[in-house]
Amino acid sequence: MGLDSALHEIRHLDDLSSKDTPTHRLDARAKVLVTLFYLVSMLSLGRYEVSALLPFAAFPLLLAVQGEVPLALLLRRAALALPFVIFVGIFNPLIDRAVHFHVGPLAITGGMLSFASIVLRSLLAVTTGLALVAVTGFDQICRALGRLGMPTTLLVQLQFLYRYLFVLADEALRMLHARVQRCAKNNHPTLREYRTLLGSLLLRTLDRAGRVHQAMLCRGFDGQMPDLRPTTTFGPAEWRFCAIWGLFLIAVRILNIPQHLGNLPLYLGGKAGGLFP
Repeated sequence: MGLDSALHEIRHLDDLSSKDTPTHRLDARAKVLVTLFYLVSMLSLGRYEVSALLPFAAFPLLLAVQGEVPLALLLRRAALALPFVIFVGIFNPLIDRAVHFHVGPLAITGGMLSFASIVLRSLLAVTTGLALVAVTGFDQICRALGRLGMPTTLLVQLQFLYRYLFVLADEALRMLHARVQRCAKNNHPTLREYRTLLGSLLLRTLDRAGRVHQAMLCRGFDGQMPDLRPTTTFGPAEWRFCAIWGLFLIAVRILNIPQHLGNLPLYLGGKAGGLFP
């Protein structure tokens, strides 16, 4: 997928936050708080836990379904993180060779379990973050963090980073397209050309940053981004949302539900054996 297609999908993901569904209408603070609790609950599981992570997929799945967000879009965006995640955990099976159990003739080692756990946690975390952006909007997430106590300086920097990431990417795309028009016979830049493009992009970025700063000062920028949307309140729907998901996350964090379900046939078989010797 090209850079322009990736940017289009990211913009589309943020545009989905303008929908009018019950999930979109919730106060952003409720969704941010539940997401933070979700991440803490999931990431605090042991490094060998794999089956216990499966119930955590319910939160991003239901968030996307109730918010009318295409699951295929979320999965495509989340898959971009896979190469980095695989690089982080690829050596685990070589380092941790302690056998935990066997699946037929295959010995499952601790390294295999930890590698699978890293991949699954990363996919769940990235998918949840994307779903939160799709049903809330990045700007509203930042404002929710500000209302929850994030320092204003850090909040403004985060908003600028997201807003002008697209400006920087558009500038890079224009430079690449201009190069293609001038070098029709060689569509793959060399390392030297990449260095030249990056240097030119840096200079253009500094020049653009100066112009943006002057334009903001002329428009009365006082250190805070103006909020044109009406402020929402933390009402009964938000409390209900936090309570339901909070109880669910506590339950799946304490109880390994897939393991208990897997042991259920053995338990029922034992009970039946006791009744009919």
